Amino acid sequence: MDKTIIAIGGGELKTKTTLKIDGYIADLAKSRAKAERAYGLFIPTASHDSMPYFNSFRKTYTSVFDIKADVALTVYNEMSLDKIREKFKKADFIYVGGGDTVFMLEHWKKSGMLELIEEAYESGTVVCGLSAGAICWFDNIYTDSASVVGGQPYAMHKGLGWIKENISPHYNLRVLDFDKILLYNNIAAIGLEDNSAIEITNGKIQKSISAGGNAYRIRVENGALVKTIIE
Repeated sequence: MDKTIIAIGGGELKTKTTLKIDGYIADLAKSRAKAERAYGLFIPTASHDSMPYFNSFRKTYTSVFDIKADVALTVYNEMSLDKIREKFKKADFIYVGGGDTVFMLEHWKKSGMLELIEEAYESGTVVCGLSAGAICWFDNIYTDSASVVGGQPYAMHKGLGWIKENISPHYNLRVLDFDKILLYNNIAAIGLEDNSAIEITNGKIQKSISAGGNAYRIRVENGALVKTIIE
C-alpha cells in the first residue's frame, strides 16, 4: 500500500482559499473509499483542539465534497484513546490543522496520538495537513512556537523525520529569513507558499498542487540560492 502525504503550505479553510487542493484530497479519499461514503478525520492538536477550526473543515469537506467529517480531540481529554482509535480505523484521510507545531509534536508523543497517526500512514490512509500539519513529517522544520519565551520565535526545529527534507510553510511570508538560514548553513530545503501543496508518495515528492501558490526546491550553489518551482 502506498504511503501518501499532502503537505499544504498555508491558507484558510474558512474562506476556502485552498479549495482546489481540498478537491484533490477529496478525490483521493473517495477513490480509497470506493463504494462507501468517504470519511475524513480532522486533528486540531496544534490549535489546542479549536472547534471553530473543525467547523471550517466540516463546511468544506462535507458541504462542498460530501465527505463525512469527524474530529479527534486529545488536548483536554475529551475523548479516550480507544474512541479515537476507532475513528482512525474508519478514516480514508486524516487532516492535521495548523497552529503550534512544537506543542503538537510533544503532545502527540505524550498522548499516544503519534502511534495512531503512524499506523494510519503505514496502512495507506492519506495523511494531509496545513502549515504545522504540513511540515511536522519532515526532518528540520522552520516554525514558531508559543512555548518560546524571549529570543527568536521562528527557528528551525526537529520534525518527525519521515520525509528527509528541510522545509518552511508560508514561504511567501518568511522568504527573507528562511533564505538567510539556508545560505548560512549551506543546506537545501522545500519552500511552500500559502495555497500550495506537494504530494509525497513513499517518501518522495511527486508533484505540486496549486490553489494560487508555488512550491519550491531551494538549494545553495556557489554561495547563492537557486530556486526551482516544483511542477
